[in-house]
Amino acid sequence: MRRTASLSLMLAALAMLSPGASAGDDDYAAMLGYLTSSRLDGNALRGAQGSIAANLAAGDLNSQANLRAFAAGSNAQAQIDARQRLHANRVEAPLEATATIGGHALAGARGLASINQVSGSGNTQLNAVAAALATQGIRETTDGSLSAAVSASAEVQPVTGSGARGEGTRSVAVAAGAMQDFRGVLQLNQTAGAGNATANILTLSVSELPR
Repeated sequence: MRRTASLSLMLAALAMLSPGASAGDDDYAAMLGYLTSSRLDGNALRGAQGSIAANLAAGDLNSQANLRAFAAGSNAQAQIDARQRLHANRVEAPLEATATIGGHALAGARGLASINQVSGSGNTQLNAVAAALATQGIRETTDGSLSAAVSASAEVQPVTGSGARGEGTRSVAVAAGAMQDFRGVLQLNQTAGAGNATANILTLSVSELPR
C-alpha cells in the first residue's frame, strides 16, 4: 500500500510539471514571444521651438524619414522625392505591438514638428514639407516659377510570421497631456503592427505682397 501511494504521488507531481498542465504556462510562453514597444514620454521635447524631427522605432525592417525643403527667391522651387522600399525580406510580425506618446511630450512646443513612431515590423513612414516663398518686393510671380512639390512612394512586402494572421494586440495612443498647447505645424505617423505604409505631406507656395 505504501508503494502504491508513493507511485501515485510521483505521477501527480509529473502531471503538474507537464506542458499545458497549468494556465500559467500560456502566460509564460507569451512573455517569451516577440513583443515591441515604442514610447515617447515624460517631458520629452516639451517647450521645444523651431524645427523638430524625431524617428522612434521598435521592431525590425522599419523605414522612417522626415524631410524638409525650403526655397525663397524670384524663381523659388522646393521639391522632395522620397522612395522607400523593402524587398525580399522575411518579416516576423510581433505578437504585441504598442506605440505611445505620453506624459507632457511636446507640450507647449512651437514650430514645425515631424514625428514618426512605429512598433512592429516591415513598416514605412514619411513626413515631408516643401515650401517656396517669393522674395519680398516681387510684384508678380507665375505659378511655374513658384512651386513646391513632394513625390513619395512606399513599397512593403507581404508580412509572414507568427503575428501575421491577426494574433496578439496592436495599439497606439496619445495621452491627454501630450502635445497640449502645441502651436505650429504638427505631423504625426503612429503605427503598431506590420506591413503598413503611412505619410504626411505638406506643400506651400506663397508670394508675398509688396509692402
